[in-house]
Amino acid sequence: MIRKTSNGYASDLAWFKSSYSSGSEGDSCVEIATVPATTVHVRDSKNLGGPQLTFAPAAWAGFLPYAVEG
Repeated sequence: MIRKTSNGYASDLAWFKSSYSSGSEGDSCVEIATVPATTVHVRDSKNLGGPQLTFAPAAWAGFLPYAVEG
C-alpha cells in the first residue's frame, strides 16, 4: 500500500463512489478508481485533494471480504 499526499496523475482517473458508502450520516463516502492490473486508488469523497491510498489488486481483493458487511 502506498499513501498518496496529492492528486498528481490520480486526478485523471475515473472515480466512482462505493455502493457500500451510504451510512446514516450521508456524507461518509469512499470513492475508488482502478487502473486494471496495476492499482486500486481509494479516497474520501469529502476531501478530493487529500490523501489517497493505493493498493495492488491482490491486496485490495484480500481486503474486501473484511470491509463488506455480511
